[in-house]
Amino acid sequence: MSKIDDSSWCPALLTPLNSRIHEWQGKRIWLIGASSGIGAALAAAFLHLGAQVVLSARRAAQLERIAATHTNALILPFDVQDEQAWASSHQQIQNCLGGLDLIMFCAAKYQPERSWDVRGSDAANTLQINLQSVYQGLANILPDMMQQGSGGIAIIASVAGYVGLPNASVYGPSKAALINLSELLYLDLHPKNINVYLVNPGFVKTELTAKNTFFMPALQSPEQAAVAIIKGMQQGQFEIHFPRRFTRVLKFLQILPYRWRFALFDRFLNQPGQA
Repeated sequence: MSKIDDSSWCPALLTPLNSRIHEWQGKRIWLIGASSGIGAALAAAFLHLGAQVVLSARRAAQLERIAATHTNALILPFDVQDEQAWASSHQQIQNCLGGLDLIMFCAAKYQPERSWDVRGSDAANTLQINLQSVYQGLANILPDMMQQGSGGIAIIASVAGYVGLPNASVYGPSKAALINLSELLYLDLHPKNINVYLVNPGFVKTELTAKNTFFMPALQSPEQAAVAIIKGMQQGQFEIHFPRRFTRVLKFLQILPYRWRFALFDRFLNQPGQA
């Protein structure tokens, strides 16, 4: 019986899953959902680092405020639910910048609700913004990025996609789908020299989390989130999750048998008096 040569496995297990990024100056970045929260913080950080940043969201006035003091910003307001707007915006980027080095999907909708509060039309809208819009963006950018032979795709999911949690009845499943999508995108695109980043933040102080009435452990600012995300991409990480003291707890819950996990949730999340 021939001996299996495992010499090629050791270096592969020690190297980053994505290419390291050593310089942001001149990088062509398209931020979807850049008007507030993590998207706005990333926009400010990338502009400061000298990248050429395209800012997209529905609220043009907020994009203009972010870009006001920067000559390396391009504003392209549009609704991520508009399929034609995706195509025209991408074409403008191709005309102006000649391509993209990174696209980041930051747009999201969140409504805290238990399963009995969910309404079909609202659920469809959340899924369209959180999930379907990513597919629309990919359909537009991937052909050119593959022809270019380089680039990166970053998807902002959430630790809410790790396990089923009360109050995230639609948001959580949409983020779980993004985690799955990011994994398969990596398998498809890594051999084609395209980086894929899965970003799973914990609680970040934004317009979305302001809707929560419960205690949010390890709450971070959008600026802290932006620092963690950029650091993770520079290091070539695939999954960028933070803050680790919180996300590691949820990762541990993922591997517990359902009986144990449900018992813990029943103990800590369904206290008397909670809706």
